Amino acid sequence: MIDRYFGIAAAGSTIPRELRAGLTTFLTMSYVLLVNPQVLGNAIVIPDGFAKLLVVTALAAAIGSLLMGLVARYPFAQAPGMGLNAYFAFTVVLGQKIPWQTALGAVAISGTLFVILALVGARQAIVRAIPNHLKYSLTAGIGMFLAFLGLKNSGAVISNPDTFVTLGSMTSPSVLIAVFGLILTAALLVRRVPGAILIGIVSSTFLAIVTRAPVYFGPKGALVPFAGFTNGIVQLPIAPTGLVGALDVHAALGLGILAVVFTFFFVDFFDATGTLMALANKAGILDADGNMLRPTRTFVCDGLAAICGAFLGTSTTTAYIESAAGIEEGGRTGLVATTVACLFILSMAFWPLAAAIPASATAPALIVVGALMLDGLKAIEWGDYAILISAFLTVITMPLTFSIANGVSFGVISYASIKLLTGKGKEVDPLLYGIAVLLIARYIWLSS
Repeated sequence: MIDRYFGIAAAGSTIPRELRAGLTTFLTMSYVLLVNPQVLGNAIVIPDGFAKLLVVTALAAAIGSLLMGLVARYPFAQAPGMGLNAYFAFTVVLGQKIPWQTALGAVAISGTLFVILALVGARQAIVRAIPNHLKYSLTAGIGMFLAFLGLKNSGAVISNPDTFVTLGSMTSPSVLIAVFGLILTAALLVRRVPGAILIGIVSSTFLAIVTRAPVYFGPKGALVPFAGFTNGIVQLPIAPTGLVGALDVHAALGLGILAVVFTFFFVDFFDATGTLMALANKAGILDADGNMLRPTRTFVCDGLAAICGAFLGTSTTTAYIESAAGIEEGGRTGLVATTVACLFILSMAFWPLAAAIPASATAPALIVVGALMLDGLKAIEWGDYAILISAFLTVITMPLTFSIANGVSFGVISYASIKLLTGKGKEVDPLLYGIAVLLIARYIWLSS
């Protein structure tokens, strides 16, 4: 019954492989359980705020992933998005002094717009208007983004006021743990060992614990060794009172907040759309024209996840690029996302286990998966300068600006502009010109 519903055999997979892929995806993105409450806690100040935000983070991730797994039946896990939570907390609530309840209302409105656009086919039309070479570039760009994130999380790449980024200390415990995991994972992949990425994460975590390496964040942000399970590995979740249903949609509809609604909508639209397209390409579930199968239900699930997350009390819930780790493990169906959802539900009671996985242990998975996502670049026609330049800008902009939306924007604007200025404008879908104009208008509006 499970095989028939998810189409596991038809997708060339097996139930054990799907479950393993789900566990891999969960371990790779489990950091959201701790990071999201830390970020949102700066703006949402309530009694037992961290514990309650952890619970709603897990619930939002579980509901979003269940929607994607059971309804869309794709291996794309969802959770409150990094970056969007920082915009929510620091720019909207703390910077613009907008009540966090009103900001949650803005998130719910943007999610509603996602659902409407998906139901009328507008979101699907936009995806179809994007040429194939940009879709391949999206996958590669997100791969570069993942790899850069992994290098950053490991401490191998750090910020520098003069050169922006530079090489970190290669003898630091965090880097050494990551290097161990990277070499082990790569070797297992070469030898075609099933579960190579998962083995790498678990082995690196074990090494960090037994060597007492200071790779865990302490109370004041300092790196400390693993403190052990001081209160056991099971802790009953606290009821998220004061968060669930606290959103204020009426206030968010006010004229002064529309700019915030637009930003939430715009950034997540292109972030989520780019991520879903790249993951679909990586999973091999695009049709001959490079379009996603079952797009309507997929995009509707994405919008519904954002609405549910806002109702629970967290910032925008969206598709996670870390799902690529599970796809690389062989995951191809919604059983992967369903497994992730179940693990997030369990994490509300077993969250100390998730806290035992340091960023340096998941960094190798991000680096390896990022490298593997560059494979699609070989299908691009590099002899065409319009294709070459727009593809390059798409790929390079994502890691350098730390934004998937910027990569999509630079690629679309450059491709449409070059084609138009070289007398080949008819080769571009007219809708793409409209998108390019909106993207340019957004950058002008942001600069003002």
